[in-house]
Amino acid sequence: MSQPPRSATDLSAPRPLTRRRAVAALAVTGVGALVSGSVVSGSVASASAAPPSVRRRARLLAAERIDERTVNLRIDSPALGRTANATVLLPPGWDDSPTRRWPVLYLLHGCCGGPGSTGWGNAAAITADTPALIVTPEGGPAGFYANWWNQGRYGAPAWETFHLTEVRRILEQQLRANDRRAVAGLSMGGHGALYYAAQYPTLFRAAASFSGLVNTARYTTGIQNIVRGQGLEPLDLWGDPTAQAALWRGHNAYELISRLPRGFPVYVSSGNGQPGPFDPPDRTPDALEAVLDLMAGDYIARAQALGLNVTADRYGPGTHTWPYWERSLTRALPMLAAAIGAT
Repeated sequence: MSQPPRSATDLSAPRPLTRRRAVAALAVTGVGALVSGSVVSGSVASASAAPPSVRRRARLLAAERIDERTVNLRIDSPALGRTANATVLLPPGWDDSPTRRWPVLYLLHGCCGGPGSTGWGNAAAITADTPALIVTPEGGPAGFYANWWNQGRYGAPAWETFHLTEVRRILEQQLRANDRRAVAGLSMGGHGALYYAAQYPTLFRAAASFSGLVNTARYTTGIQNIVRGQGLEPLDLWGDPTAQAALWRGHNAYELISRLPRGFPVYVSSGNGQPGPFDPPDRTPDALEAVLDLMAGDYIARAQALGLNVTADRYGPGTHTWPYWERSLTRALPMLAAAIGAT
């Protein structure tokens, strides 16, 4: 006999994993919510970009529990001007500890995925024993983890605000997150991870980049082409690289390293673009990964000179593909977990 569905208030007792089941597919309006109360949408002030004008509250519309660990969140986001997604992997013991609060690891995805995509490879298996909330929020196909300039108008999409205010507060108020956070990402998400850490150094305790665009000055035309390739206006992101050079620098993780405190733990990995152990025999060299490896070298050298606690993993042969990023997450996870007390 099937059990009746639980309401949005009941993310507690585990159930057999016999079918895909919804915890909530209804509007969250306050009392009776996953945890009562809406999430106030504000902005984490950015030193380089004005926050959007947001007068509404972000609302958690649905929390759908897919399996014992996975919860898909649907969020009415004023920062984005639409409904957006975030996926949360619950830590072991979450159901059995209803008053415990948990550290958070953000995993940021790369570019060019489908609308609403939050996927992050084999993160569920890699983090299976990690006592933290593992959060993979939507970042847009080419959002670049920024509050978009929109040629001086700002407004939506404001990805920084969505991730660091709206999603963060939902995690704290409705999934029992605490204030210990780390952030990691691949490719575009590697840029996002190190940029977020440096732009908001009080929010995060460690950061990691896997094949990340961590010195965007080396790839301005490439970034514009990525944005254009997703049907978006490149000048809406950070403007023209020359005319709005200060705005570009203000979103460059390499330029912002000095904002991080001495001893801050960072992990930076990249391949050199040559076919490696996870590539098929007929794989050709990967020019993008080769450029990202140069960025990694830039970042590592400057971070070491400024006294950060850098783990450098320039592993040589390897292309811009999932097996290398999953290996890098596996290697970086002990450092990230230790920084937030998730050991």
